[in-house]
Amino acid sequence: MIINILKYALIFVVSVMLQVLVFNNILIAKMISPFFYILFILLLPFETPRSAMLVLAFVLGLSIDAFNNTLGVHAAASVLVAYLRPSLLSLISSRETLESTVEPRVANMSLQWFTGYTAFIVTIHHFTLFLLEAFTFSGFFFTLLRAGLSSVFTIILIVLSQFLMFRK
Repeated sequence: MIINILKYALIFVVSVMLQVLVFNNILIAKMISPFFYILFILLLPFETPRSAMLVLAFVLGLSIDAFNNTLGVHAAASVLVAYLRPSLLSLISSRETLESTVEPRVANMSLQWFTGYTAFIVTIHHFTLFLLEAFTFSGFFFTLLRAGLSSVFTIILIVLSQFLMFRK
């Protein structure tokens, strides 16, 4: 139990630090910004209570907001995906799969399953984030394009991280 808490605390800190020190400095073609920190919410165990997940997502988003001066948009997007995650998991996975596996990882599930799961969560997160950040309908299609391209780039980074950092 304590080892799991320490492991997820380390994932939390590393994902925030990577986002702040590395990924916040990446802007491709003035449109693509990866938000790798969402990996923390993706990797939480299946049996994590929804209330704990919401609090963790809020603290995660607020941490990113504090470093980016973005007034809660990351917190709002993170809390939304943390709230939707259990429902999404029940849509894309059987109950037996969720009960027999502890953590959503490529090593535990399939690459196809993990990529689909990541794509759903990251897309919802990014569209929410970019729409809240723009907070206007002028340039709506540009905002959608930015969110879509950033989602694709973030999904690729997260799936690659499974092979680089989370090998079993």
